[in-house]
Amino acid sequence: MNKSIQLQSLQMGVCYYPEQWPSSLWEDDLRRMKEMNMSYIRIAEFAWTVFEPEEGVYQFELFDEVLDLAHKHGLQVIMGTPTATPPAWLTQAYPEVLNATLEGNMYQHGLRRHYNYSSPIYRKLCANITRKLAEHYYDHPAIIGWQIDNEFNCESNVFYAEADHIAFRSWLQQKYGSLDELNRVWGTVFWSQTYTDWEQVHLPRLTPADSHNPHQVLDEKRFISHNVIEFARIQVDILREVAPHHQITTNGLFGHLDSHTLTDELLDFFSYDSYPQFSTVFAGDDEQPLLDRKWSLNLSVTRDISHNFCVMEQQAGPGGWSNRLAMASPQPGQLRLWTYQSVLHGADLIMYFRWRTATFGTEMYWHGLNDYHNRPNRRVKEAAQVGAEFVDIGSQIAGTKYAANVAILRDYDNDWDGEFDIWHGPLSARSVQSWFKQLQYHHIPTDIVYLRGQSVEQLSQYNIIVYPHAAILTETTAQLLTAYVEQGGTLILGARTGYKNGDGHARMEPMPGAVAELCGISVADFTMITGTVQAPGLTWAATGQQLDGTAVGFNDILQVDDPQVEILATYSGSYYDGEPALTMRKQGSGKVLYHGAAFHETVVDALIQQLELTSPVVEWLDVPQQVEIGIRRGDEADYVFLLNYGDQPAEVALKQAHRELLSGDTLDGQTQLPPYGVWILQHTR
Repeated sequence: MNKSIQLQSLQMGVCYYPEQWPSSLWEDDLRRMKEMNMSYIRIAEFAWTVFEPEEGVYQFELFDEVLDLAHKHGLQVIMGTPTATPPAWLTQAYPEVLNATLEGNMYQHGLRRHYNYSSPIYRKLCANITRKLAEHYYDHPAIIGWQIDNEFNCESNVFYAEADHIAFRSWLQQKYGSLDELNRVWGTVFWSQTYTDWEQVHLPRLTPADSHNPHQVLDEKRFISHNVIEFARIQVDILREVAPHHQITTNGLFGHLDSHTLTDELLDFFSYDSYPQFSTVFAGDDEQPLLDRKWSLNLSVTRDISHNFCVMEQQAGPGGWSNRLAMASPQPGQLRLWTYQSVLHGADLIMYFRWRTATFGTEMYWHGLNDYHNRPNRRVKEAAQVGAEFVDIGSQIAGTKYAANVAILRDYDNDWDGEFDIWHGPLSARSVQSWFKQLQYHHIPTDIVYLRGQSVEQLSQYNIIVYPHAAILTETTAQLLTAYVEQGGTLILGARTGYKNGDGHARMEPMPGAVAELCGISVADFTMITGTVQAPGLTWAATGQQLDGTAVGFNDILQVDDPQVEILATYSGSYYDGEPALTMRKQGSGKVLYHGAAFHETVVDALIQQLELTSPVVEWLDVPQQVEIGIRRGDEADYVFLLNYGDQPAEVALKQAHRELLSGDTLDGQTQLPPYGVWILQHTR
């Protein structure tokens, strides 16, 4: 299932906080928004105290006036339920609603998202405010939909209040039915952890060496996701009952939440918050990071949830709280570039965050389109340019789908299990980053696909699937992957694949477990590449090419068990010099490759060459690495996006003349894409 936003044209809007501004500014603000071709505003997601200044006392006058003005100026409104910010009266009267640290220390009032999802009284109070808002606003002509809460699991994605321990225990009782089964799955016979009474069972708590039962920790993450969804369900059920004609979404892509299930079960479409400048704050240890371009990976995850989606918060200026997250100002052109990055990857509705920079509070340095002085600036001008462009081209792009023949496969259990597993967790992030980066540089569009019950027909739309380090791999998944290969697909696996079952237990069989027969190999020996152990190189069998120091992260030393297996590369160096490192086996119409290490960028490049992967535009377009290429496919034409992430012009060679939508010009031959420039070429298939 993939639920998408349904729009006839690209639309632009902005997040607006009228409660933070004098009412004398409201009408001028809304008028200027409309002049910039904005069509939507999001409001009220942090305004609980405005609506309910004391328990059971409700007032709607402020937002009534704002909504009437929005309707007057032709702006449609996404209304927020304000449950991300419980008021001070609430947390004072009911301190049990507060979240707590693993040590049991309660968070206090003063920021946001300081509540827990499990508290019965908090669920009741959230239901009350949601119902009051829905009943009051269900027929207001400006409102077209609702955003429930705001950024589930942002700020904190773990929960240790007493109510959470109780809810976790209840969830486990439903999941396992008996303590005997819980003890078996959690392996509690190890270190005498066996439980004899349900009251002994908790979420992870403070332990020596800060180490916890890994099966308990995996179930913790599964529980948190379930708990968020059930918390959201309370609000959604009320909105469906009272305002069934309104659309429902929520925003943000954060940890320990199965956003696919959340969307499938509750929402009309998913929304993402895109802040590419975070790349300057969380750059990681990559020597050549993708930086803002890496946000295309996050947008690709969002696209797997909703093919066409909303970006509820699109970065509009330099970010930063009063005490952290300091960022430089976007360069001229970057705001527009990031907007079209979102559009390329499936966004049909773009909402800038925010209309005007707050003059007080934690986010007073999280800059919006307008500065404190409220006078015209280059960011407002840039957004207005986008608004005019959306009017011109929006009906051609909206509803078209991103086109890709390569997919990187992921799943939630391995995401969550790998967080605290040093034996395979770090491999996945390294390999996904390497594959995504090099596919980007080769201009090969790529999907991120979460494995969640797809059919072989759904997977077979991809010529190549990379599933790098699926430690947890069930027999059902192995059967699906085998069928995919047999029907002609190319499957690429990496080190530590398949050594755990669905409970996270290591299998008592040769690795890679359930896919060993498909791969035709087993793991004869292995070593982590850490400490004083240096990564060996690879020797490419066909050419003798040496790729020094590229067998990174972990090394599975492979043993060939099937004569059909072809050894593509061997290790060079260490005690296993000359042993198989990369193998390929054909089955049916397809093939499977197993790489015994994490994927280094150089190895990915070699595999792209080995598999003869090329860009879908290679016959008529030549662009440098600094430009991202992506395609939104319509019924009659492809819309090929060129996004220049560089601060220098990009030399582009067109071998065929193409119309560029944003300018209306026809481009041919050698030309330059400006720094941070955007082109959309219309290509008839």
